Amino acid sequence: MSEEAGGREAPLLYSEGNAAARIALEREVRGWSTTELAARMTKAGVPMNQTAVWRIENGSPRRKITLDEALGFARVFELPLEELMSPPLEGVDMEGRRVVQEAVEAFYEARDAEDRLHHAVVAITSYIAARPDSSKGIHEQCLRLMGEERDARTLTEYIERGGYY
Repeated sequence: MSEEAGGREAPLLYSEGNAAARIALEREVRGWSTTELAARMTKAGVPMNQTAVWRIENGSPRRKITLDEALGFARVFELPLEELMSPPLEGVDMEGRRVVQEAVEAFYEARDAEDRLHHAVVAITSYIAARPDSSKGIHEQCLRLMGEERDARTLTEYIERGGYY
C-alpha cells in the first residue's frame, strides 16, 4: 500500500493482491472450479494444482505468484498481464462480468466465423474462375444445402463479389 496525503493508505494500482483477487474473479466469472483452473494452467505449460490456486486466492498468508504463473494466468484468462494485475472495476458485479464475458466470447466466435466464411467464399470464387461452367451448379448447390432462398441468394452475392468482407 502507498500513503496518501492525510496518512490514509491507498491501494496500489498494480499489486499481487489485485492479481489474486482478479484470478478468483476471472475464474468465477467463467464458472471454473479451482481444479479446472489448475488443469488449464498445467495445459498452458505452467504446472499447478488445485491447492495452489486455492492458496493464491484464499490463503493466509496468501501464496505468492511467480512471474511465470502470472503470465500463465493472463494467457489462460486471455487478458493482458496489466489487466490481470489491476483491481476489478467498481460498480460491475459478478452478473455484469458474466454478461460482458459472454458478449466478448460471442464477438470473437462471430469474428472467427466471418473469417471462415470469407475464406470459403474466396475458395468458391477461385473454383468458379477455374471452371466457369460450374457457376450455375454452385449456386444451385448453395440453395440445396441452405434450403432458404434468401440466405442462398445472400451467399451467392458474396460469391459474386469475390468475398464476404
